[in-house]
Amino acid sequence: MPVYADSSAQVDFFIHGYTKLRFMGQDVYLTTTHISMIIVILAILVFALFANRAIRKADPNEVPGPFLNAIELIVEMLDKMVAGSMGSKNALKFRNYVSALFIFILVCNLSGLLGLRAPTADYGVTFPLALITWFMIQFNGFKYQKFGKIKGLFEPIFLFFPMNLISEFSTPISMSLRLFGNILSGTVMMGLLYGLLPKVLTLVWPAALHAYLDVFSGCIQTYVFCMLTMCFVADAIGETE
Repeated sequence: MPVYADSSAQVDFFIHGYTKLRFMGQDVYLTTTHISMIIVILAILVFALFANRAIRKADPNEVPGPFLNAIELIVEMLDKMVAGSMGSKNALKFRNYVSALFIFILVCNLSGLLGLRAPTADYGVTFPLALITWFMIQFNGFKYQKFGKIKGLFEPIFLFFPMNLISEFSTPISMSLRLFGNILSGTVMMGLLYGLLPKVLTLVWPAALHAYLDVFSGCIQTYVFCMLTMCFVADAIGETE
């Protein structure tokens, strides 16, 4: 059952249903989250196409332009982040995924600055992202640790098995709720401010909160989610440098 914003209400949390579709006998609604997700994905794809074109046309004998310098800076920062957390050996395997994850979540979190509803304020977005991390943890754990992955559930003693099992399956829930809760709280706070404050004050005062809730908090939550992904996967591999 979709949640529609009451047009007569002053507070709007940007949860709207636009089109009802019929899928496998169920009513499915195209919501603001889907619209925002499409815009975010298109923006990333357009940036990637321009970046690819700039790299292919770059002359190694000439000084790179501002756009190419920005691309190189982003790539270097992401490579260093992955290598610093997972080691240079593992970074080669996971840097593409972690970098794509970082950019996607960051753009989603920052989309609130453009008046969109951040897709990461929807649990249907953050939970699948956390599930991908969880499957990567399990796959690499069994790949590198073999039977040790199962043995670890019974350590240090057999009585710890229930707690270890709960801890194992709680990882995607805790990761997804952390990202979802922080971004949703920012969306709710800004919705309350824009709905309850006089229109004159909304032109100036909420800018500082946007800087914190959208930019600062959005960047921090992106880093935390990716850092947890790298730490959990590296721990499952069991190799350190």
